[in-house]
Amino acid sequence: MNSNTDKPISRFPVPALEDLPEDVRGRILDVQEKSGFVPNVFLTLAHRPEEFRAFFAYHDALMEGPGGLTKAEREMIVVATSGANQCQYCVVAHGAILRIRAKQPLVADQVAVNYRKADITPRQRAMLDFAMKVALEAHTVGDADFHALQSHGFGDEDIWDIGAIAAFFAMSNRLANMTSMRPNDEFYTLGRTPKQS
Repeated sequence: MNSNTDKPISRFPVPALEDLPEDVRGRILDVQEKSGFVPNVFLTLAHRPEEFRAFFAYHDALMEGPGGLTKAEREMIVVATSGANQCQYCVVAHGAILRIRAKQPLVADQVAVNYRKADITPRQRAMLDFAMKVALEAHTVGDADFHALQSHGFGDEDIWDIGAIAAFFAMSNRLANMTSMRPNDEFYTLGRTPKQS
């Protein structure tokens, strides 16, 4: 159950922390310590520990690894494509992370609704054009799409990152929708006002 409501966080059973393998439990407790709560994606995916490990290994490689994209730009990709895929969990959760990483309280809502009108750079708009194409119609990706990104200074490894993030979260969006994963209440307010110094 969600800590702040009596509504379930998944259609599937959510295991108790003490019943989880040590590495999965440790990852969840680390996240709780860092953020002050456990994002429901961790509890939902813990239903299948082997898939939990694989999911977060790939997630971390894409979202935390080296490369030419900033962490905020990676989150922009997630928010824009998740909005297009109507994934409430990912828009709300990654919208919170985007607000924090970009240090812009408005950008996540703008990108989720219509990135073409968001307060982002032309380079970021080109990045999101490509990400949306990968997320929604990857079969139409061609050389012209690569040339458009290259004209904005993206190299081949950056283009791989954009496409891989869009593709991974297209899968994640479908899984979140299938499980009816509920966003944590905490996500809705994170990053909406600047931190007091």
